[in-house]
Order: sequence, then C-alpha cells, then structure tokens
Amino acid sequence: MAAKILILNGSPRKNGNTSQLVSAFTRGAEETGNKVTAFFLDKMCIHGCKGCFGGGKDPEHPCVQRDDMEQIYAAYRAADVVVLASPLYYWTISGQLKTAIDRLFAVAECDKDYRNPSKKCVLLMAAEGNGYEETTYWYDRLMSHLGWDSLGKVLCGGVMAAGDIQGRPELDTAYQLGRSME
Repeated sequence: MAAKILILNGSPRKNGNTSQLVSAFTRGAEETGNKVTAFFLDKMCIHGCKGCFGGGKDPEHPCVQRDDMEQIYAAYRAADVVVLASPLYYWTISGQLKTAIDRLFAVAECDKDYRNPSKKCVLLMAAEGNGYEETTYWYDRLMSHLGWDSLGKVLCGGVMAAGDIQGRPELDTAYQLGRSME
C-alpha cells in the first residue's frame, strides 16, 4: 500500500544541497507509488508557537494563529511518514524547520491527553561539516517523545556551496530510502 509522505524542507536554498537530498528521496518515493506532499518552509509565513495552549479546539484549524501552517496541518494529519529536511545550522536544524515542528503541537492539543498522531519519520540533512551529534541526539529524543518510528537518517557532510552534493553517495541513499517507503 502506498504511503502518504509529508516533507518539511527547512532549507533556505531552493536548489541547495538539502533540497537535492529531498529531490532524490522524492523521486524514489514517487517511483514506487507513494504520494509526496512537500513544503518549502522558507517561502512560507509561519510564526513561532505562542505557548498559549489555546489550540486543539478545531481539528481543521488546530492553532489559534492563522498563517501558512494552515496549509500544512491537513497534510500532516493525513501523512504516514514525515520527512524532516534541513541544513545543519549551529549543530541542529534550521529555524524554519524548528518553527514548523513547534507549531505541530496544536494538533496534539486536539487529543485530550496531548498525544501526537502516530507517524514514521525520516531525517535528511546536509552540512559543511560533519558534526551531527547534537542533531541526532535531538532527533532521537523527538522520536521518543512523539512516539514515532524513525525509518532512517541521511546525513551528508562536507557540502557547503549549492551543488557540492552532486556525485555524493548520500543522494543514492536518499533515493533508496524513498523507494523503501511503500
């Protein structure tokens, strides 16, 4: 059975190395019949979470704020798999991605016990360096907290300028991971 895949791309570069990992993953996922919905967060207007605990009253519009997260919520609820894609910024994910993840709490507020919807997850990252320890620590703890299953991580270091990722084996790893989503 085909999976519904939501990609949250937290890169600010539409044609950057992270976006190329996303493209490779997407190609593999779609070739095996999966439905992929991707959001390029940098071009969206998404405000930070207010911590107001005012969400969850309307599952169709779970957050009290009305911004571009409204486009994401329906795809998030329907998704079987959530792909978190980001460049490595100061040893963790980009602000664009972190802001969107924080805002997903409004969906958990729809459950009386604040349970998050059950999902599977993938992490795609590109970086100038190779220091992923803090990010993988955060990601693993996030998976545990949300009760999600991680299907894999593709971490590509040593790529700074857009296009540096060309010819790197991590592109094929992302493609194969996408193909495995069926």
